[in-house]
Amino acid sequence: MRNNEIIIIGGGLAGLTAGIHLSKIGFQVTILEKNSFPKHKVCGEYISNEVLPYLNWLDTTISDLKPTNITKLQFSSVKGKTINTILPLGGFGISRFVLDEFLYKKAISSGCTIIQETVENIVFHENEFTITTSNNTILKSEIVVGAFGKRSNIDQKLNRNFINLKSPWLAVKSHYKGDFPDDLVGLHNFTGGYCGVSKVENGIVNICYLADYKTFQNYKNIDDYQEKVVSQNPLLKAIFESYTMLFEKPLVISQISFEKKQVVENHILMIGDTAGLIHPLCGNGMAMAIHSAKIVSELIEKYYKNEIQSRTALERKYIKEWNYNFKKRLKTGRFLSNLLQKPKLTEVLIRLLIYFPFLLPLIVRKTHGEPIIVK
Repeated sequence: MRNNEIIIIGGGLAGLTAGIHLSKIGFQVTILEKNSFPKHKVCGEYISNEVLPYLNWLDTTISDLKPTNITKLQFSSVKGKTINTILPLGGFGISRFVLDEFLYKKAISSGCTIIQETVENIVFHENEFTITTSNNTILKSEIVVGAFGKRSNIDQKLNRNFINLKSPWLAVKSHYKGDFPDDLVGLHNFTGGYCGVSKVENGIVNICYLADYKTFQNYKNIDDYQEKVVSQNPLLKAIFESYTMLFEKPLVISQISFEKKQVVENHILMIGDTAGLIHPLCGNGMAMAIHSAKIVSELIEKYYKNEIQSRTALERKYIKEWNYNFKKRLKTGRFLSNLLQKPKLTEVLIRLLIYFPFLLPLIVRKTHGEPIIVK
């Protein structure tokens, strides 16, 4: 196997995981990340246990971070009607502030080079990428992995289809102090959106919600919106009235797109949210990001061992593997999102689930995978 350098654009969850994996199997890896560590990110901060075997294989001992062990799901309608279930695989709660820094340090100790610069240009010519950064650093590589998140200036430079479509979603996240069960993740609906509530390390409660911009734009600010709209759900009202926010102000990101994305663009292999974003209500975006890093790393290894004999074959194989593992989950997420935007249908769904509680775990399984086996 040639010991060629792999360039990863983006040092978030997917990019760092891919860097650790590729370094472990003998590649030289350079990760380009515009932000410094540690850093809070808008995220549900719940990860399905399906990724634990893979994280253990990477020698990343997540238990050292003292994550919460989550085994139960509570789902509520706008009016506060609830249904509870056991999560089939369970999961754990960990903040991106802690997890990303942990993976960042692991990537460095594994031999990755991390450059804190913004990518300005990517050119593919004669089977080689040339990347130019904001500091005029020039890097060349045969393989580039795209892990630059939900929405980036790179998406615009690549003229990706989704970037030209107006997105109606924005997300708000903050950490709180409050009396919330350690083993529970709550998914609570409100008019125009839904809110996830769960604990991360050190007893901190993460609250992250997705809101339709049409409902949000009628209000002066986030506090007003939370009081007038989000708190229509009595469960969320009780939480916001009794919990203490630990951030100076909530984090907000806009223009979140759940449109279909191309997994390979300009020969760049996309992973994580860069390849496809599942609705937060499915609670599985972080696990998918980690899993996609595994898939791309294994295929890159096969390419350099000549088990995959051309770039075209590599790209086709990656698209096939991505679709096999994630296409149905993303489709289910879009369907559930459309359903939950219709309050009357949501109330019908709640009543149906109350009468037939075995259906909720089946829905959860549709958006989650099996434990990831490393061969």
